[in-house]
Amino acid sequence: MASFVSLNCSFPLQPPPSASSSSSSLSSPQSQPRKLIDILSSTCHQTTTAATRTTPASTPPPHNNYGGCSNLIKPIVVNGEPPTFVSAPGRRIVAVGDLHGDLDKTRSALEIAGVLSSDGQDLWIGGETVLVQLGDILDRGEDEIAILSLLRSLDIQAKADGGAVFQVNGNHETMNVDGDFRYVDSGAFDECTDFLEHLEECEYNWEEAFASWVDVSERQRDERKRSQSYWGPWNLVKRQKGVIARSALLRPGGPLASELARHAVILKIDDWVFCHGGLLPHHVSYGIERINKEVSHWMRGLGNTDSYLETPFIATRGYDSVVWNRLYSRDISDLYDYQISQIESILEETLQAVGGRRMVVGHTPQPMGANCKFNCSIWRIDVGMSSGVLDSRPEVLEIRGNKARVIRSKRDRFSELQVVDHV
Repeated sequence: MASFVSLNCSFPLQPPPSASSSSSSLSSPQSQPRKLIDILSSTCHQTTTAATRTTPASTPPPHNNYGGCSNLIKPIVVNGEPPTFVSAPGRRIVAVGDLHGDLDKTRSALEIAGVLSSDGQDLWIGGETVLVQLGDILDRGEDEIAILSLLRSLDIQAKADGGAVFQVNGNHETMNVDGDFRYVDSGAFDECTDFLEHLEECEYNWEEAFASWVDVSERQRDERKRSQSYWGPWNLVKRQKGVIARSALLRPGGPLASELARHAVILKIDDWVFCHGGLLPHHVSYGIERINKEVSHWMRGLGNTDSYLETPFIATRGYDSVVWNRLYSRDISDLYDYQISQIESILEETLQAVGGRRMVVGHTPQPMGANCKFNCSIWRIDVGMSSGVLDSRPEVLEIRGNKARVIRSKRDRFSELQVVDHV
């Protein structure tokens, strides 16, 4: 089912103040071997040439192949570390907006996207599809690490079939790495505590613990709810344990922050640009690969070396940063025509500078559903599906070449009256 709805609204959230992150002795997952990936890549390895883009001859960009075992279409080629430029010829692309810690809605969205099995086995059924998640997995819900674990598992499975899973970090990922826990659900603090215990049970093998957490987490969540009467909803000792665990995991250089550092804040797949808030001309001038590297280095705790800023302001701070920008996703019904024309002109300038034709953003919930503006040059696909936001029905964006459509679930839409009241 496909339709294009233009009614939308903004959902205000203030950028974070300066914050210092907590310290911990936990090691980064980057040093751990990727056993599952190695097993899969050894069975279906293909070699290909790099994607066609202009780069200095002396420093060729790193690239990864997602060729799978299919010879029907060309393999996916990834340039940049973290991934920045992707060539995915002939692939179906599916984009999913903000998830905010809601595992059930995440599964529903992935099922209607046709990439996740509906039998509860969390199997990739998307074949050579490319899945893109637009950030804000953290905050407002209690299953954050479980969602990250599920997406990692699907990425491993997708690579074996010639597909791929990409994530871009949003403002709530950068806020948490910066030590800003204002929007953390109480259950998410508990999940961090339980995950650290699970990591210890796995003898601190990050890959094993992280990959298996999505299967373990639901049982742990049920046990937490049964013991809630014992702890009490406002038990300060329990909360303090959760804050310490979260700080240890998400501080710059912490294992979960280093896991997030594997993902970009700006991703370009063929002619489509994906980012959480919105790309602007000065971001492109600064360099999108440079922005991705700086954020990744900061998350890995390397922000004081190699001339990288401690906190990459252009990407993570301020109303016009990549993860906070709402210029394209805001409600424009209260603007004058000349203001709307200015926004469209900025969007056109940005796309021309980056060599793209369309941009897809999340960040600002669209109460009337995913929609496009400015001759569909910008798609806004955050529908507030999480129970911690609008609890709306899941929607995803399907892209085939230069054509896109919204795929919706069959559940009745969150009523307009409730949405207005919530906002």
